[in-house]
Amino acid sequence: MFFISHKDFSRTMHRNSRIFIAGHKGLIGSACMRRFQSQGYTQLLYRLRSELELSDRDALFDFFSQYRPEYVILAAGKVGGILENTKMPADFMTQNLQIQLNVFAAAHKFGAKRVLFFGSSCMYPRECPQPIQEDALLSGKPEPTSLPYALAKLAGLQLCISYNAQYGANLFIPLIPNSVYGMHDNFDPATGHVLSVLIHRFHAAKIQNAQSVTLWGSGTPKREFLFADDLAAACERILISEDVHLPINIGSGMEVSISELAELIAHVIGYDGQILWDSSKPDGAPRKLLHNGRMKSLGWAAETSLEEGIRHTYGWYKDWQDNHR
Repeated sequence: MFFISHKDFSRTMHRNSRIFIAGHKGLIGSACMRRFQSQGYTQLLYRLRSELELSDRDALFDFFSQYRPEYVILAAGKVGGILENTKMPADFMTQNLQIQLNVFAAAHKFGAKRVLFFGSSCMYPRECPQPIQEDALLSGKPEPTSLPYALAKLAGLQLCISYNAQYGANLFIPLIPNSVYGMHDNFDPATGHVLSVLIHRFHAAKIQNAQSVTLWGSGTPKREFLFADDLAAACERILISEDVHLPINIGSGMEVSISELAELIAHVIGYDGQILWDSSKPDGAPRKLLHNGRMKSLGWAAETSLEEGIRHTYGWYKDWQDNHR
């Protein structure tokens, strides 16, 4: 149902191909900007949200009509952690669905060659054999705390498959990265994901000389984390590859418990206080490790260790904090 192998890359991506990176200021989009600029791509298209609102269908179609992007990396959308998913489920569904529908329609209408769409590991069932293979999609119910976001992403993934099947063009490439982090992440404790929020919490605790930090849950769930720049390298590899089996998981292949992650971040930051856990708060899914065979078959593997990635991210975060004081 979800698997498409395509070999129609007769029009290969070149260094002068027009590449639209939607969401270029965000976590994944900024990493793609760094990657494609460093590799010598000369026609990168991007717009601030104030310049181009992706949920505005007419404005988006005007943009595609004028600039005719050949490749689209859809890294824009509404994202957040458990707290924000719980408080604003309608926003998570409607905003992501609107963006996906508009971008896909514009790409199809104006002749784009490839569109990269980012799903999420939260699309998989809460209870799932590990590591999770792509055929586990829709075999069970996703984690309830992220269900609105997961459903919007599942709809986007199915839309990719449906466009490809109906028009026989294999235009849309659905990717499923796992727990991406890095520079330009969201570090707001009310809206961010676990790794970036822990960096914020431990940095603040160090500055304030706090004796302890209390974190949500039990600390026992396990997660796989992927540095955004490694994901960007995977995106380039997929766009230039001639045979890709869809959809495709992208992960680092390494997992840690949340408590181990917290200890590592505290170590990198230099926080020596006590770490406490509030088990009355939700844990989320017990484990999420992706099977990475399809990406490995393309010759890609993550190059950044978790500690190295956290150090890069924390360095960027400190600079960002200094610039916004």
